[in-house]
Amino acid sequence: MSSTLDLSGVFPAMCTPFDDADRIDFETLRTDAQRLEAAGVDGLVPVGSTGESATLTHDEHVQVVEAVIEAVDDVPVIAGTGSNNTREALELSERAADAGADGLLLISPYYNKPEQRGLLEHYRTVADAVDLPQIVYNVPSRTGRNIEPDTVVELASHDTIAGFKAASGDLGQIGEIAERTADETFAVLSGDDALTLPTISVGGTGTISVAANIEPERTCAMVGAALDGDYARARAIHHELGPLFRELFVETNPIPVKEAMRIRGYGPARMRSPLTRLAAEYRENLEAVLADLERDSAAVADAEGER
Repeated sequence: MSSTLDLSGVFPAMCTPFDDADRIDFETLRTDAQRLEAAGVDGLVPVGSTGESATLTHDEHVQVVEAVIEAVDDVPVIAGTGSNNTREALELSERAADAGADGLLLISPYYNKPEQRGLLEHYRTVADAVDLPQIVYNVPSRTGRNIEPDTVVELASHDTIAGFKAASGDLGQIGEIAERTADETFAVLSGDDALTLPTISVGGTGTISVAANIEPERTCAMVGAALDGDYARARAIHHELGPLFRELFVETNPIPVKEAMRIRGYGPARMRSPLTRLAAEYRENLEAVLADLERDSAAVADAEGER
């Protein structure tokens, strides 16, 4: 591998902002990348599921990666480059590498539902051809196929495959993968905000997070405490963030998080079809949760100022 990549900590799965004409709002995108870097995140993950990659052209895909790389100073950029077509995943990965990405995140092939041997061949094809650290992404709710632990363990032995994003919801499976790859240079990252703390407790190294778009400082504090073994503090922050975790998944991601971005003034709520704006019935609860978090932050800042 031409470079190593520290896959511990918090990696926000970035949104892709669109203007009223349905074009990518690159100015807002760059500003958002800089906001997240300033908040102390450990890396950025554009053009994944949260970045609505399914509705971007290949050229737009690369343009988003380039814009995020140009915007930040000192955090790695891990580009989502997965596809259910191996040749397409390879092309996107090569283009992201040429653009200067530090790593790649590859969702497993969706819809066509390959067998485990097909998953092995798919990931090895990209890993053999592109000399960047790569993260295997398992999200069966979107793909219709689980990547089994035996498959992950076999992939972990590949020099270029550096980690696993776990979004199966199966903590037993996640723990087994962490256990069986403990002797490898291989990271297990949570892909489910509500399971980030439990994932770290069974050997995970951090999170590719939706909630970190909205609460990067709190998410970093929670993950940092857990990695330091301070589970009392990590658990307290996890409970503070719990209502937000739930609200961000009342509808398909990234619908709720884009609404939260709008409320906080970080970007527009506009989605590309066929996704739609968050239903009105959920907006009041989301606003209330965000207001509670802001009040808590203000109270902490006031208390620290009085010391």
